[in-house]
Order: sequence, then C-alpha cells, then structure tokens
Amino acid sequence: MQPLVTGEAVTLDLRPAGLPSRILAGLIDVGLQLLGFLALGAVIVAVGADLSAAAGSALGIVLVVLVLIGYPVAFESLLRGRTPGKAALGLRVVRDDGGPIGFRQAFVRGLAGAFLERFGVTLFVGALATMLLNERSKRIGDLLAGTVVLRERVAVRGGSVATMPPQLAGWAAQADLAGLSDDLALSARQFLARSNDLTAQAREDLGSRLVQAVLGSVTPPPPPGAPGWAVLSAVLAERRRREEARLGTAAPAPIWGPTPQAGPSPQWGQAPEVRPAPAVQPAPAVQPGPPVQPAPDVPPASGPGGFVLPR
Repeated sequence: MQPLVTGEAVTLDLRPAGLPSRILAGLIDVGLQLLGFLALGAVIVAVGADLSAAAGSALGIVLVVLVLIGYPVAFESLLRGRTPGKAALGLRVVRDDGGPIGFRQAFVRGLAGAFLERFGVTLFVGALATMLLNERSKRIGDLLAGTVVLRERVAVRGGSVATMPPQLAGWAAQADLAGLSDDLALSARQFLARSNDLTAQAREDLGSRLVQAVLGSVTPPPPPGAPGWAVLSAVLAERRRREEARLGTAAPAPIWGPTPQAGPSPQWGQAPEVRPAPAVQPAPAVQPGPPVQPAPDVPPASGPGGFVLPR
C-alpha cells in the first residue's frame, strides 16, 4: 500500500487506512446515524401529530437528508476530516496533497456516500469494490472529492524525528527548502535515525554525500563551521515545522535565548536618571593557600561551534 508523501517525510508513517478499520469506523457511524434517526423521528412524531400528510412527508425527507448527508458533512467539516467512528479508530480524511479537507470535499463525500455507496444504488458494493482495487483504499466519494483516509495512530519508525539545533534556527527559518525532494528528505531522516548503527567509515561517506546533496537543494548555505549532522537535522526540523504549519497542527515556535524582561519604556526627550555609584570597599587581603593541582582532562560536552552532539 503506497504511503502518503508530504512534508519532512514524517507523514510517510501516516499510511492509508485499511479496509477492516474503515468498515468498523463506518459501522460505528451507521449505528450513530440510526440512533439519531430514531431520536429525531420520535421528536417529529410527537410534535407533528396534527400535521397533514404532505407536511409529514416533507419532514421525513428532511430527516433522512439530515441523518444521511448532514451527519458526515458536519462532522468532517468541523472536526477536520473526522467523524465519531473515524475518531474512535484513529482515522482522518485529508486531501490528496496531505492538506485538511474543507466543506466542499466533505459535501462531495457525503453525497456520494448517501446516493452511490452506503444506502445508495450500489448498497456498499461500489465502495468495497473501489477500495479493494485502489492502492490507497479510496471509495467512490474519495475518488470524486480527491481525498484519502489516513491512519493517525501509527508509531513513527526508524528512531526519533530530527530536532532543531539552536545555532541554526535563524538560518533554517530563512532558508529556501523548495528544491528539497521528499526522497532526499526521507534518506536524510533515515540516516540520522540509524547513524549509530553504521560503522564510522560508512557513516562518514554516506553523511558527506547526503550533506552535499541537501546543500545543493537548499539556499542560502549554512553558517561556516556547522557540522553536517546539524545541517541535516536543521533542514528536516524546519521542513517538518512548515508542513505542520500548513496543516494547522504546528505548535508555537520556541524562542531561543533568554526571554527579554519587561520594563518601563523610555520617554523621548527625557534624560535618563543618573544615580551615584556605590562606594568601593577595599578588597580583603588574600591569604596564601595550598598549591592548586591541575584538573584532569574532561571531554567537552559539545562539538565545534557549541553544537551539542546527538546521543
């Protein structure tokens, strides 16, 4: 089954949902739709006892439309591609490019589900047939709306995701990453995740080739002296941050360095207040102490340029 390729390649682990999980999610939604139909039907019968036959038929049609079409369209629009059944199974509907769906996509899926698939002319057969024949398990509504259902509850394989080195955060935020392909990003991510399992020579050879390939696709070049692993990690972390921002799931960007302290703003044209300097106290006499022994050699906690090496 072909995965979805977006962003920094972390979303490669969000694979299209399989047939069993989608059937179970659909059964949950159908059960909730039946409960809603019975509840609303009881209300209409109690309230509209004195209505004419034509009015009762019109209310019945409205009820069917609300349950069959309004239920999936409302939930998928408001919950960004999720219904109660999909939420219970960890599924989400997204566009083919990985972006969140809107009302238009949800409405097309709802119409196709009501008239062509579930209770429509094909009675689930059309949806099952297209899902079995499509490599991304798309039903008729997905094909018409240009959407795909993904599994969200999948552990990321291949180690932890790349983190942003603080020294390269400013450069990465201004870098042009449009030329970096998804395949190259995936290769860099897999290299960083499995670098400890490689021999020193293999790690050096493969890392240098990946760094050269990434720098050939990213502009401007990184600051001088930046290690290759830090450049790869910064590029992947920034690419993932931009993809999460595009999908609307990004966390607030961290602020590197100390937080500025708030204080009163200076008045233009007002001279600053000058306070007298405190009196200087004489320093106490220093008593001679025992000779200082040389400290043992301690390996540095960080690499060149202050980059903390990964562990």
